[in-house]
Amino acid sequence: MATVKHVGPGSAFKIGLVSYGIIGLLLGIVMAFVSMVAGSLAGLGHPSVPGAGGTGTSWDLRSLGFGMGFGAVIFFPLLYGVCGGVFAAIGAVIYNLVAGWVGGLEVDIS
Repeated sequence: MATVKHVGPGSAFKIGLVSYGIIGLLLGIVMAFVSMVAGSLAGLGHPSVPGAGGTGTSWDLRSLGFGMGFGAVIFFPLLYGVCGGVFAAIGAVIYNLVAGWVGGLEVDIS
């Protein structure tokens, strides 16, 4: 049995940043797809509804759905990556504190 007595907060931050960034990218792609589908369905609404069916406004819901979908692909990975990195680093600091009290995590490495 090996005992993990210390986890580097910087290394935990990098792992959290990349892994949660990938999760955010996948979620951003899903949200982009949902936004584009919802934006394309907005054109099927009644013509008297603002933004539906080309009422002569400078923007409509279809372009708004595409813009929000594209923004999700950029925004979600950044948000999830930074938050995941920060919380992983905080978790490493807390682990190091607790491991000093109780002795660390025992791991069987073969």
